[in-house]
Amino acid sequence: MKDNMKVNIEDMLVLGAGQLGMAVLRELAPRRKNAKTSLVALVAPKAISTPSPLEEQSRAELLDLGVELISFDLSNGSASELADLFKPFHTVINCTGFVAGPGTQMKITKAALDAGISRYFPWQFGVDYDIVGKGSGQPVFDEQYDVRTLLRSQDRTEWVIVSTGMFTSFLFEPSFGVVDFTSKVVRGLGTWETKVTVTTPEDIGRLTTEIVLEEPRISNQVVYLASDTLSYGTLADVVEDMTNTKFNRELLTQDHLREVLERNPEDVMARYRTGFARGDGMWWEKAATFNESHGIPTTDVRSWLQRHLTTAV
Repeated sequence: MKDNMKVNIEDMLVLGAGQLGMAVLRELAPRRKNAKTSLVALVAPKAISTPSPLEEQSRAELLDLGVELISFDLSNGSASELADLFKPFHTVINCTGFVAGPGTQMKITKAALDAGISRYFPWQFGVDYDIVGKGSGQPVFDEQYDVRTLLRSQDRTEWVIVSTGMFTSFLFEPSFGVVDFTSKVVRGLGTWETKVTVTTPEDIGRLTTEIVLEEPRISNQVVYLASDTLSYGTLADVVEDMTNTKFNRELLTQDHLREVLERNPEDVMARYRTGFARGDGMWWEKAATFNESHGIPTTDVRSWLQRHLTTAV
């Protein structure tokens, strides 16, 4: 293997130590035992100054893993300040999500490019924004498309996009309204044949680590993951089978969802339901994923429900 296709494991920074960031850090830290530099995690200032009990627990776990913590306010800090922070690092893995508000992902990406880092994994742990494009009705989808466009417009910083679909748990989020255990209702989005790809944070953490460390090095590519890909009709079948209970099935057509969104344009969940009803860009065949091609087992929806059903119900 040529040296220029090897992976540099030194000077790695993970942005965020929430659900996904922790999943990546837990997997990546032990794999860097031969590194001369510490793995570094960027967290919000309050997570260090006035941590919540969960943040305190995460901090203790990260310190035990040998992860060094630094703080930065992604909401209020400037792109130039962030670029200065990035400059000592070779690889930046962005696990921050959308919590810092609109425009943050573009700000982080511009800072990564301005800093001249060698390798960047943007926060793209979601759907296929190339297919979704712009104008989907979901502003964060538009921003994610713009991030891809910006990365592809340059050749100084290598990038790797990890497409994961929806987080598996989001399928069962009460506010999302697809699976309602209380009312015993499963709602299909678009049609019952419309599919969705889902991946658990634990699988994303494990598989992203494999992608980061894969040799020959992966660069300037979109890599697809999937814990499971299934239709809303199949989802209803699985829920009924796992609960041994008959659920009512309600179909929310694209026309109905668009009407709801027009009446409530600021309703975030209405945006998500409308987006995931479209089908295209929201799913891909599991057979075409990194995990399948590498023979890495993942947690499908049936297995996820088996582990979480008591709390979900």
